[in-house]
Amino acid sequence: MHRMGALAGEPRLVALLRRQHDVVARRQLRALGFSDRKIGSWVARGLLIRIDRGVYAVGRHRLTGEARWMAAVLATGDRAVLSHASAVGLWGLRRPDLSLVAVVLPGSSGRGRRGRVTVHSSAQLGREEVTTKVGIPVTRPERTLIDFAEVTERRPLERALDEAVRLNLTTEARLRKAADRHPGRLGAAKLSTVLSEHAAGTTATENDFEELLIAVCDDHAIPRPLCQVWIGNYRADFLWPAQFLIVETDGRAAHGTRKAFEDDRARDTELTVTGYRTLRFTWRQLTGEPGWVARKLGQALGGV
Repeated sequence: MHRMGALAGEPRLVALLRRQHDVVARRQLRALGFSDRKIGSWVARGLLIRIDRGVYAVGRHRLTGEARWMAAVLATGDRAVLSHASAVGLWGLRRPDLSLVAVVLPGSSGRGRRGRVTVHSSAQLGREEVTTKVGIPVTRPERTLIDFAEVTERRPLERALDEAVRLNLTTEARLRKAADRHPGRLGAAKLSTVLSEHAAGTTATENDFEELLIAVCDDHAIPRPLCQVWIGNYRADFLWPAQFLIVETDGRAAHGTRKAFEDDRARDTELTVTGYRTLRFTWRQLTGEPGWVARKLGQALGGV
């Protein structure tokens, strides 16, 4: 149960908790003038609950993702910031994984583990590479992608890069500049390679269902399409512009109603009149018959 009301007599503490997603470090409580005895009494009464080393949450049973990230940063130290895959999650570049949290500290390079928190150290963490989002200290998008490149495979990196550009969080020019500031780092080299071979923002799939189509293309040497492209009043899931070919991935939830069925056919008719062809593939086809999907795509693309 939320107990913020029981602390209403401490306005500075309440304001801090609200900024920090209802979590606070013992050192912060002391800085506000609260004694260890006072803190202990709040813990004993269940007003504060210890959730990490020297970190407490207002008495509640379930923490938000933001609270977990904030707690990990607070528990690691004053200079810690959220980083790597956790920063990717906070920036909204991929679905967050809250089972493990990654933070980075300025200092000699290295990595360690403290419970469910992976603590990275970096001698090259510049002040200009750090900011806050929803009150949580975090690496900026450019540094986030460099760090993420070191702990992930190429396609997840491409997806995060696409989403960062789509959300206007960064640009290719800023990413190249950021990578150039870190010569010798594996993540910077990987990001530079992806930027040289992949047009950022062109394969910004909206979900894992659409991602299956990209995988079929990669697995069968089919050129990747553009993703989420507006054609007049319609947005196509995938487009091969030179061939005027559109592909839609039809999930039951979004396309299973009668209205959706009618709207899809009206849309296909409108686009056909303007010279576009539309193919539609289902989840079952993409997961169970990827070879068949690839053959149909190849035929529609003229044998490419």
